[in-house]
Amino acid sequence: MNQWNESQPIFVQIRTRIIALILDKTVKEGEALPSVRQISTDLSVNPLTVTKAYQSLVELGVVEKKRGLGMFVADGAPEILLKHEREKFLTQEWPRIRTQIEALGLDLNELMKEEGKK
Repeated sequence: MNQWNESQPIFVQIRTRIIALILDKTVKEGEALPSVRQISTDLSVNPLTVTKAYQSLVELGVVEKKRGLGMFVADGAPEILLKHEREKFLTQEWPRIRTQIEALGLDLNELMKEEGKK
């Protein structure tokens, strides 16, 4: 059984998993992605949920739908995703993280030094 984050729609979480497959090059440009049926069975979710995740990636231009064949990683997908995910992090996640760092009285330079020690 899969653990889903209750604060985020399941299709977004599936989308994130597909993005990870592309960014870590588990599935390379031009290669087929797992089918909607396969993902829905593996994750025990409605196929429409998986379709919605794929559709958002088609709209982003990183997945191509080939009728009768399935979904494929588009050329240039890793670069497009990297740019998109960086922008999303800087505009959505970083401001929240920065606010929490400041609220806790932490110094960013100290945090970076601590990270370097690991």
